Amino acid sequence: MSDESAPPDCPPLSHEHTPEAVHRRLAAPHRPDYTGDAVLGAIDGTVTTFAVISGVAGAGLPAAAALVLGIANVVADGFSMGVSNFQATKSEREYLDQIRREEELHIDQAPEGEREEIRQIFAAKGFEGELLEDVVEVITTDDDVWIDTMVREEYGLTTETRRPIRSAWTTFLAFCVAGSIPLLPYAFADLGADHLYLSSAILAGLVFATIGWLRGRIFDLNPVGAALGTLALGAGASAIAYALGFAVEALVTIPVV
Repeated sequence: MSDESAPPDCPPLSHEHTPEAVHRRLAAPHRPDYTGDAVLGAIDGTVTTFAVISGVAGAGLPAAAALVLGIANVVADGFSMGVSNFQATKSEREYLDQIRREEELHIDQAPEGEREEIRQIFAAKGFEGELLEDVVEVITTDDDVWIDTMVREEYGLTTETRRPIRSAWTTFLAFCVAGSIPLLPYAFADLGADHLYLSSAILAGLVFATIGWLRGRIFDLNPVGAALGTLALGAGASAIAYALGFAVEALVTIPVV
């Protein structure tokens, strides 16, 4: 069925399927997606920063403590998140490179065994007879295509990986930007402790809801449901931090007998 003959009640397709459009799309270079890095950094930045603020509020500490600890959290934890994501993404690329080297060695040392792997992989997909042998011949003629096929089909890996430094910066910047928003009342407003905390909570809630809504829009999910889910996550973390701060403050004020 062509795009033009689709029923009117069907949702719109994300791209066209004319031969020219298909050719352009497949010929375009694949770009790794860094959306997950941004979402990870933004959510974690808001959760941890507002958790610090909640802990300070629960412990009854002055507003200056929330600002100092919050800024320290944004910078230090943001850097830690960026470095961790750098190492994780770098490890993914190193693992992929290791697999490619192993497959290259196997093709060089045991080509018939590797051809049999290709044969069985595509036989499991329904190819058989002369067509199966043609597929094996075409794939194994080019070593790069051969290795890419083994990487995807035998190991279930993608041949496109994210750049570690870009993943790290994306996570760090998203962490710092989102994590700084709940601190704004403490930096620019001269309010009482309760009003400061309430203002910070409202801003944090808006950040959580916005992140969830954008995530829903990007990944074609229910934006309202995604916003509420992310908001619930942040509220839960904040409640735990507030309760812990309150409990610790109660413990340290118990007189020593």
